Amino acid sequence: MTARFEGSDSYVATEDLTVAVNAAVTLERPLLVKGEPGTGKTELARQVAGSLGLPIIEWHIKSTTRAQQGLYEYDAVSRLRDSQLGDERVNDVRNYIRKGKLWQTFEAPGKSVLLIDEIDKADIEFPNDLLQELDRMEFFVYETGETIRARTRPIVIITSNNEKELPDAFLRRCFFHYIRFPDMETMKRIVEVHFPGIKAQLLTTALTQFYEVREQQGLKKKPSTSEVLDWLKLLLAEDLAPEDLRRDGASALPKLHGALLKNEQDVALFERLAFMARRQR
Repeated sequence: MTARFEGSDSYVATEDLTVAVNAAVTLERPLLVKGEPGTGKTELARQVAGSLGLPIIEWHIKSTTRAQQGLYEYDAVSRLRDSQLGDERVNDVRNYIRKGKLWQTFEAPGKSVLLIDEIDKADIEFPNDLLQELDRMEFFVYETGETIRARTRPIVIITSNNEKELPDAFLRRCFFHYIRFPDMETMKRIVEVHFPGIKAQLLTTALTQFYEVREQQGLKKKPSTSEVLDWLKLLLAEDLAPEDLRRDGASALPKLHGALLKNEQDVALFERLAFMARRQR
């Protein structure tokens, strides 16, 4: 495939991220993307698919997800029930096999993107259980005796929030990239995608305060990109000017704290800061 990922009009991709995506595609290895929540890991897969004109299959992992579910599941209980009822469907075991996301990807007629989202949510053995299938791009269906092979090797993008360490054997088979939290200039580009025409002075003032919040000592959960976008939407709805933020920033934040702060300890912290700021006037 000669097409290269360069980002899109709706997704700001830094140079190191585009290099990582294209390197993984060239090497035909899964791209493992880590980074704190809200840095666009899941959206990256969708944007890669969209910019390259490929279909995407998304497998969102939960704590109860097993690797076998990505291949297929055999519903033996339904088959037993149907046999007791005399249903003719029992004569073909394929009627009781549900194709998983990997099977759907492997049988796609052309190249596609497979997103394995938040792999670190699953059991520690989950990644190792997929090693052979992701390497060989095939798996065996015991109930039917057939081997399912990928018609075309897909682009595999795997995301992780670093909730747990992934096995070394799995890491060796991936191309790795860590999405760093955007700096001020990158964040401005991201915001301008979502709020085109936003006044530069307001944006600079708001983002300056946002980064001060992120660096506040004692903060339990730092706000992310999605949260600053929510906060800016509220600021625009309130029609606040840069002067309003500079003059009343410390007390303005608690009024809209639900956009940026996501637990009671952080809310209490900034309420104390606002109280201290008012006393110093």
